[in-house]
Amino acid sequence: MAAGDLVLTGLMAVLLVGITAVLTRIENWRSYTPLAGGGTATGEDSVVLNREKPTGLIRWLTTVDHKDIGLLYGLYAIIAFAVGGIMAMLIRIQLIVPGGAILGTNAYNSILTSHGITMLFLFGTPIIAAFANYFIPLLIGADDMAFPRINAIAFWLLPPAALLIWAGFFLAPVTENMIEPAQTAWTMYTPLSVEQTNPGVDLMLLGLHLSGVATTMGAINFIVTVFTERGEDVNWANLDIFSWTVLTQSGLILFSFPLLGSAIVMLLMDRNLGTTFFAVEGGGPLLWQHLFWFFGHPEVYILVLPPMGLVSLILPKFSSRELFGFKFVVYSTLAIGVLSFGVWAHHMFSTGMDPRLRASFMAVSIAISIPSAVKTFNWITTMWNGRLRLATPMLFCIGFISNFIIGGVTGVFLASIPIDLILHDTYYVVGHFHYVLMGAIAFGVFAGIYYWFPVFTGRMYQRKLGKAHFWLSMIGTNLTFFAMLALGYLGMPRRYATYQLDGAIAPLAQVSTFHQLATAGAFILLVGQLIFVWNLLQSWLEGPKIEDGDPWNLERDGMLDKEWTWFDRKLETAITDGGEDEEESTLTDGGEPSEARRTSSDVSDGGEPKDD
Repeated sequence: MAAGDLVLTGLMAVLLVGITAVLTRIENWRSYTPLAGGGTATGEDSVVLNREKPTGLIRWLTTVDHKDIGLLYGLYAIIAFAVGGIMAMLIRIQLIVPGGAILGTNAYNSILTSHGITMLFLFGTPIIAAFANYFIPLLIGADDMAFPRINAIAFWLLPPAALLIWAGFFLAPVTENMIEPAQTAWTMYTPLSVEQTNPGVDLMLLGLHLSGVATTMGAINFIVTVFTERGEDVNWANLDIFSWTVLTQSGLILFSFPLLGSAIVMLLMDRNLGTTFFAVEGGGPLLWQHLFWFFGHPEVYILVLPPMGLVSLILPKFSSRELFGFKFVVYSTLAIGVLSFGVWAHHMFSTGMDPRLRASFMAVSIAISIPSAVKTFNWITTMWNGRLRLATPMLFCIGFISNFIIGGVTGVFLASIPIDLILHDTYYVVGHFHYVLMGAIAFGVFAGIYYWFPVFTGRMYQRKLGKAHFWLSMIGTNLTFFAMLALGYLGMPRRYATYQLDGAIAPLAQVSTFHQLATAGAFILLVGQLIFVWNLLQSWLEGPKIEDGDPWNLERDGMLDKEWTWFDRKLETAITDGGEDEEESTLTDGGEPSEARRTSSDVSDGGEPKDD
């Protein structure tokens, strides 16, 4: 234990020295001079320097450009998604047979813990920050984020956070198992998380705290940017729906993440300084649950609101209609933001709290489904009698809606006290929130990636691979998580490395069958994501170049947003600066080449030529 503490202290000292070194080399915190060609500096004697933007690795390590930082967030999130996905596959392979296939119980608990934390904190929040960083300044007509340097710092705090969270996996072989991965589950319930003497838990908590600081810095930046950096023609009435959802999300982050940070500090003090915040003789173990879920349930909406904004932005484009009930979608977004802070104790119905308190939390938990239903009906009505184009982004939007309906309806059951007491801590809960996390949030993210792929790459992806990714993801998601809902009704408890039930809960053969179905669905999901990564990389490097600033033919319906106008200017500037027109190439998935190169064969995947 002493050696483990010594290693932990050394790591933190190195981290603090590194951060101090970075901060001290910044000459003037009161001014902002972008590396790429100009900008504005504050102060009477400030001098603006025009320097050429560096290239190569130096560019990515020193950039403060919102588009570059958005790409960095995206790369980071996709790597985290891959790591979390591999962990999920190991869990599913383990459960394919009752006695466990490949992992011991300690390894299973470690991977289970890291999978949840990785997907929520290292993939979910950063991938949303990737879209927000790249596109919000473009959508609102801003030159950049309000605080570009803070924007960069917020990102560069995340890699060390990930290393701290995963540190136990790297250090266990080196320190001869004195430091192991945390085995607390992602909720870190006390007294388990206090009594584990493993220093890997401290490293994980420090990594979580660091990621929370980074997320809070980013949220402040988004709020200030939307409030102060909008173009003259952008007001609150015509602010795009994605910016509204990110603004609401940032408000939730501002009120919830500092609370999580405070709870983590108290937990670290209980573990290392002998305080009793969460001990029976102090605040009690339930204090952690109250503090954690006061953050933890707004976190669900922190993750789902921006994908809702993506769907609300993208779906009308391929329905050839404006979003139905735009104001009500905005109002429902704000209502979700407010109500999300009044539902946390529905995670604690089985803890023995006062029945009157349980009833109030049940009422608010059911009420919060109303603004979500408003959005769902608005999306469906937008498609009603629309001229639908089933391009890949549109397919993922439709998949989002169908999966979100299942995830939402199963959540209403869990909001009911009598039902929750039966299904609490079973696989029904796992199926419910994975329908929302994977079936909805990830689908919204994929819709955004495919829709804006031409903007951040200048190329078009492969249409057939995009649709294969959708169908494999849709089939795999529903097979995996519907099987988990069935396991919950059979009484299968979650977080078990083995399930030698011997008929105590349900027939073992029946439980095994649904676990095997869930594992088969996970393999289908894995194949779909491998196709996605291949399509992303191959199309980025070799896909057909975009030669028209309106590849989705949005101008025909008057739905060309500011980011596409910026993209069109970028293409024109590239040609003016010496760029050459590429040879004619067929654009797929609804994209159309420019007027002079369009043929009837180019109009694929539901795209239609513009008016000549």
